[in-house]
Amino acid sequence: MEYFAGEFDVAVIGAGHAGIEAALASARLGCKTVIFTINMDAVGNCPCNPSIGGTAKGHLVREIDALGGEMGKTADECFLQSRMLNRGKGPAVHSLRAQIDRRKYSETMKHKLELQANLELHQAEITDIRKIDGGYELVTRMLAQYHCKTVIIATGTYLGGRIFVGEVSYESGPDGIFPATELGKSLKELGLPLRRFKTGTPARVLRSSIDFTDLEEQRGDEPPQPFSYETESLGENKAVCHISWTNEKTKQIILDNIHRSPLYAGKIEGIGPRYCPSFEDKVMRFKDKPRHQLFIEPCGLNTEEMYMQGMSSSLPEEVQLKFYRTIKGLEHCVIMRPAYAIEYDCVDPLAMNPTLEYKEFDGLFGAGQFNGSSGYEEAAAQGLVAGINAALKVLGREQVVFTRANSYIGTLVDDLVTKGANEPYRMMTSRSEYRLVLRQDNADERLTPLGHEIGLISDERYERFLEKQEQKRQEIKRLKSTVISPTDEVNRILVSRETSEITMGVRLIELLKRPQLDYECLAPVDTGRPKLNPNIFEQVEIDIKYEGYIQKQLKQVEQMKKLEKKHLPNDFDYKNIKGLRLEAQEKLNKIKPLNIGQASRISGVSPADISVLLIWLSGINRSSNGN
Repeated sequence: MEYFAGEFDVAVIGAGHAGIEAALASARLGCKTVIFTINMDAVGNCPCNPSIGGTAKGHLVREIDALGGEMGKTADECFLQSRMLNRGKGPAVHSLRAQIDRRKYSETMKHKLELQANLELHQAEITDIRKIDGGYELVTRMLAQYHCKTVIIATGTYLGGRIFVGEVSYESGPDGIFPATELGKSLKELGLPLRRFKTGTPARVLRSSIDFTDLEEQRGDEPPQPFSYETESLGENKAVCHISWTNEKTKQIILDNIHRSPLYAGKIEGIGPRYCPSFEDKVMRFKDKPRHQLFIEPCGLNTEEMYMQGMSSSLPEEVQLKFYRTIKGLEHCVIMRPAYAIEYDCVDPLAMNPTLEYKEFDGLFGAGQFNGSSGYEEAAAQGLVAGINAALKVLGREQVVFTRANSYIGTLVDDLVTKGANEPYRMMTSRSEYRLVLRQDNADERLTPLGHEIGLISDERYERFLEKQEQKRQEIKRLKSTVISPTDEVNRILVSRETSEITMGVRLIELLKRPQLDYECLAPVDTGRPKLNPNIFEQVEIDIKYEGYIQKQLKQVEQMKKLEKKHLPNDFDYKNIKGLRLEAQEKLNKIKPLNIGQASRISGVSPADISVLLIWLSGINRSSNGN
């Protein structure tokens, strides 16, 4: 018999990376919040790679931190090694990645949930969700009832989870934890459009069984950079990663056993990630490629498990052992955990508004892999958005829409809700048309004022942010007023950097504009330089060197913002607009874009359709103004 267990403003189903950010944001905004997890020991689990960040993902982590989220701080607390990726390219694609202690990360996040005011953490499997007056009723497997004004679904890969290893298949969540087997049926009955996706993970290998002698070392940066703007120092890197390569023997074993892959045998119906394929998928897609890179990464300081980055598989366990042992350094490896594929239920993200609230279900939100994305960072970003907006809804405040102009978070959400996801979505820098403006170094400039306005950034932190911005302005002013004389020392530096000498005094800002020069090489002659946070120097230098490009992109942003201000009705039948193509009518009616800008990004809506919409909207506005 069911019994009443409590009433909450916000309920979060799932305590992975999405659920954690959602619950913390909601509780910190003053809402009575509850978060449910199937297993208390799986809170904040990293069932795949033991790292946070990476290309474009590092941008998301910095943005989460700039808004008052938790992922960046916790990654800093648990870091083993930190590296800035893409240093050889422009600043738009520089991305921070940190190896972390996955168990410490999970324990730290769990403790933060436990200590958070307005938040209760419960171990319970939600089996049913029902619409009631004023919100939703959640029912657990133990028959407890919870009444909640808003609900955030953040089930990750647990919902209808099924593991595949060769011919073996069984119901399970990641890491051998129970799956959520009943909630999917309830969500289908409620009317959410569910489908099946799949992802996978490599094996974990015993450290002592690996011969590191001839493997390439991959060390961290010195000094390592933190994710959080509040972390002053990380200390020293604590771990080293290694690189190895597959070979023709590895490839042949895959080809000889491909019929035993559940993916190629047709046993997996879910669609897998294009940008993180299984190793057998790599071999089949790129048959001409003689070898593939493998990164060997530690899972923590207090474990001997090593993660085989790039070697995800769903082949039988004995086949995995065979092909791993063809790789240099792994000839005698011992597999502690076999690789596996996991299939799970998720929702069609076209069913959501940009607030991550479902269009047809008032007060119901989604976040993370349930929305068709992949990756810890994408999940955390969506969790933050959903948690903020669920709380604002309860508080009667206007919800927040993140845009492509102000964040990668906005790009992620906009892609999901306007383009959908035919496969697990992954954030990449190429997805943002404004990536020179949306750099990871300036995430605080773009989003900390918004975080303060929402209520997740404290007054104290905001004052420190304002002080930093003033220091940046003063530094730019100093660079403009400081004149460097043409001394022998100055010209030696210029010649060593293969740039022309100076014959008269030159303002320091003009020297920094030269692509061959930077703050570091000019330090000996820049005697009046103040002691500032390195991030300030980084932002100043980028702003100076790329000023023309940045201004051009800002103009593009302003043009886009004009289209975003042209709002569209949310209850209109686009079949009534003459001149729109049939495909455009169908897509517009399905997605119900909030504005012309969003409409312009919908697949199947052409520039000609946008012109028709603009003319129609202009006519509507004239009529409403009495003209």
